[in-house]
Amino acid sequence: MIGILLNDNAYEQDIRELLMAFFPGETFGHEVQPTMSFCVKGTLSEDRKQFALLAVARGQMPFHPWAMSAQERHEMEIFDEPLAVDYEDRFETKNKIKRRLYVVLKSCTGKHLPWGTLTGIRPTKIAMTKLDEGMSESEIASYMKNTYYTSDEKIQLSIEIAKREQELLSTIDYRNGYSLYVGIPFCPTTCLYCSFTSYPIGKWQGRTQLYLDALFEELDYVAQKKAGCTLDTVYFGGGTPTSLSAEDLDQLITKLKHTFDFSTVQEFTVEAGRPDSITREKLEVLKAHGVTRISINPQTMKQETLKLIGRHHTVEDVKDRFRLARELGFDNINMDLIIGLPEEELEDVRATMEAVKELAPDSVTVHSLAIKRAARLNTMKEVYKDLKITNTQEMIDLTAQYAREMGLEPYYLYRQKNMAGNFENVGYALPGKACIYNVLIMEEKQTIIGCGAGTTTKRLFAEENRLERVENVKDVEQYIGRIDEMIARKERLL
Repeated sequence: MIGILLNDNAYEQDIRELLMAFFPGETFGHEVQPTMSFCVKGTLSEDRKQFALLAVARGQMPFHPWAMSAQERHEMEIFDEPLAVDYEDRFETKNKIKRRLYVVLKSCTGKHLPWGTLTGIRPTKIAMTKLDEGMSESEIASYMKNTYYTSDEKIQLSIEIAKREQELLSTIDYRNGYSLYVGIPFCPTTCLYCSFTSYPIGKWQGRTQLYLDALFEELDYVAQKKAGCTLDTVYFGGGTPTSLSAEDLDQLITKLKHTFDFSTVQEFTVEAGRPDSITREKLEVLKAHGVTRISINPQTMKQETLKLIGRHHTVEDVKDRFRLARELGFDNINMDLIIGLPEEELEDVRATMEAVKELAPDSVTVHSLAIKRAARLNTMKEVYKDLKITNTQEMIDLTAQYAREMGLEPYYLYRQKNMAGNFENVGYALPGKACIYNVLIMEEKQTIIGCGAGTTTKRLFAEENRLERVENVKDVEQYIGRIDEMIARKERLL
C-alpha cells in the first residue's frame, strides 16, 4: 500500500488522479498503513510556502532508476529536498508536486505513462495554445516534456493534431458564431460499458412527442436569443438519435430548419450510431434534409463481443447499413471503434480493422475503453469480474497504422478518466472530411448550446478567455416537466 499524507487538501484531486493513472481500478481511502509514505508539508513565508515531499521506508519498495530520463533521475536525486513553490501560482505548484510524485510512482512500479503527469481530457489544447502563442514545434515539444514528462510519441501526435485543428477552425467565427447540439436521450438498449444518459426507446413508444414538444420550446428560445449570430455547426447526439422514428426525425429537422438560419451551417452531423436503429426510411429523411455527416458505429467487428456488451446487431448488419448509406449518397460516414473491450486481444483488433478498411469509411474514431462509474461493468463488478480487459500500445499503434493506410489523418484527440491502458481517443479522417464540431467541443473555442435532456451549454467569453456552463437535467420526465426552468437557466447564462 502507498500512503500519502497531506496537511492541505488543495491538491488532493490532482494527486488522486495521478495515482488512479498508475493504479487503475484501485480504490483510495483515508486509512494510512503505508509501505511508503509521502508527506507534503507546508511552512508559510511572506510570499510562498515550502513544500517537502518526503519518502519514508524507501527501501521497502523496488526502484527502477534505469527506466528514468536524465531529468527524472535528477528529480529523484533531490527527492528529499524541500519543494519550493509559489503558493499563489496554483498551476505551477500542482505541476511541481505531480512531477515529484510521478518520478516516485514510476520508480516504484517500473510503469511509464505515455502522457506523463497529464490527467486532463484535452492534452492537445496545450499544443494548440502554444501554437497560437507563436511557439515553434521544438519549443512546444520541450515544454511538454519538461513540464509533464509526456512521451515523444504523444507530443508529436499532439502537435500534428493541433496544427490540423488550427487549419480546420480557420473559417469559424469564434466571437459572433456558435454551434448547436441537440440531445436525443434514447437508445435501443444500454451497452455494458455505457454511462451516457439514455433511455430504452421501447419504453417511450407513443410518447416521444412529449419530449419533442419540450425540445421545440427550448429550440425556439435559443433561435430567438441567437438571432443575427452565425450558426456554424449542428450536431445530433445522444443516446442514439436514429432511435426516433422516421416521422419524428422528419418533424424535428423540419422544425430546426424553419427555426434557425442554416445558410451559414458548414456541417450537419447526425449520429446514426447503432446499426439496429437504422432503416432506409430514416436515412432517406436525413439525406432529404441535407445532413452532411453521419456515424454508423460497430465498436467491434467481433460477433461474440457484440453479444457480450449488449449490442443487438450483427457484424453483417453493420456492413449492410453502411452500404445502404453509401447507396443513398452519404459521402461522409464515420465509424466508432472501442479498443479494450472485454475478452478482445490484438488479433481481434486486427480483424476489426481489416473489416473496416474494406468498407472504407470517411473517418474513424478509435476509443480506448473507459469504464465509468455508472456503467454496468463498474456497478456490477461481481458479475463481470472474470472478464479480461486488455489495451496495449501495440493495439493503439495497430489502429493508427490501419488509419494511415486508409488515407485517414488524425484530427482530434481527447482522453477520459479510467481509460484502459491510460491512452486516448483519436479521430482520423480523410482530407476534407474531419468533424468540425468534434474539434470545437474539445478545444473550447466557441459557444456551444446544448438543447435536450442531459445536455450542457458552454458560453465562451472570448475577451476574457473563459467559459461558463449550464446543464439541463438528465431525466427525460424531469426535462419535460421543468422545461421552463431549463430555458431560465440558459437565460441567465446567455
